[in-house]
Amino acid sequence: MNRKNKILIVDDEKIVRESLYHWFDEENYYVETAEDGEIALSKYSKEKFDLLLVDMKMPGMSGLDLLIKIKAIDKDALIILITAYSSVPTAITALKNGAYDYVTKPVDPDELAHIVKNALQQKSLKIENTMLKENLEEVIKPDNLIGESFQMKKIYELVHSVAKTDTTVLIRGESGTGKELIAKAIHINSNRKYSPIITVNCGALAETLLESELFGHEKGSFTGAQFKRKGKFEMADGGTIFLDEIGSVSLRMQIELLRVLESKQFNRVGGNDLIKSDFRIITATNEPLEELVKAGKFREDLYYRLNVFTIVIPPLRERRNDIPLLVDFFIGKFSTVMNKKKKKVSKEASDFLMDYDWRGNVRELENAVERAMVVGKTDTIEVDDLPFHVSKNVFELDEGDNSLSSMEKKYIQKILNECSWNISKAAQILGIDRATLYNKISKYDLRKDEY
Repeated sequence: MNRKNKILIVDDEKIVRESLYHWFDEENYYVETAEDGEIALSKYSKEKFDLLLVDMKMPGMSGLDLLIKIKAIDKDALIILITAYSSVPTAITALKNGAYDYVTKPVDPDELAHIVKNALQQKSLKIENTMLKENLEEVIKPDNLIGESFQMKKIYELVHSVAKTDTTVLIRGESGTGKELIAKAIHINSNRKYSPIITVNCGALAETLLESELFGHEKGSFTGAQFKRKGKFEMADGGTIFLDEIGSVSLRMQIELLRVLESKQFNRVGGNDLIKSDFRIITATNEPLEELVKAGKFREDLYYRLNVFTIVIPPLRERRNDIPLLVDFFIGKFSTVMNKKKKKVSKEASDFLMDYDWRGNVRELENAVERAMVVGKTDTIEVDDLPFHVSKNVFELDEGDNSLSSMEKKYIQKILNECSWNISKAAQILGIDRATLYNKISKYDLRKDEY
């Protein structure tokens, strides 16, 4: 054995102590003795032993009393009691109080050695299982959730802390930072991981469609409702529902959401049956909800209901150390998809990628690497292979309104202008779908003639 197991022998009879000491010393155990419970308790408080052999009947503190006191200090302590007589009630009491086993005097050395060996093997296995479990309980991440920066490590800690609970989580961050990936990480590390995570992009749906999407509808409840359909809340029973772009939900729908979150009950559109669903809710936003609350566009009670545990994802420009890891991951991903040899990145391109502001965050980086893999003619990605080598800065900040919403408006306007208002292309660069982009255009009242 790599380390000697430590045994403490507690018996008021000197001949018993010495006999047991020699038996186990010869078996290559580290052995100490104590003549009564007080001495044993003092020794155990200073040094942990792998196993204790304790005489049941001793003057002063009995073996059973010592068992109880040791267990109060260390619930995992391994204790075998030795008794001069076999008594079923005594044995039951000892086992109920946490004794591993008991043996009767006169002690059979072979029998006791066998019991001790089994006890220590079981303890060793328990420790190994605990360590394995702890390793398994480290954050399990979706394949494309990449990052080893201190900011991302902090996020992994938050995910680990909240995953095993049913606490409502609000994920905040700019578009393209990976809010949905964090939601998935929370789900797959939770007790609900064997049930589905249902994602709804609230910003991509009109109010009437969103209501049907979330709560379902009955056949004939509205024009086009030819079949009964389950809603996302119903589909998320036992699992998690992730509501992205929660800040875009209308005030009427906010009332409905608040009611569902508080009761876990709802009706399908056009239905009267009350449906119950056991779900965990995670929401995400790239908008300042506090400002929406002040402006009367977001209910304060719903805000507090959702903002129980917040995870803020930093933009990519604030965790630049993760860029090389992400680039390498995306190169590997697209090499496999395109059946191409994995490319290297030139120093100039690498420096450019590290210095670029990445207003579209990880999604923009992914799109850039994908384009470079498509257009590049050599085994190395160069600056010219990237889609934005002409202009290094996304846009210049002015001295006016530089709030998050204003910045988003400027950035979306710039991407639309650069794409000649090709909605599909702009949505791809921004890392959002077409419906969301149309909503943003309407929200900010963007026009094609503004450039």
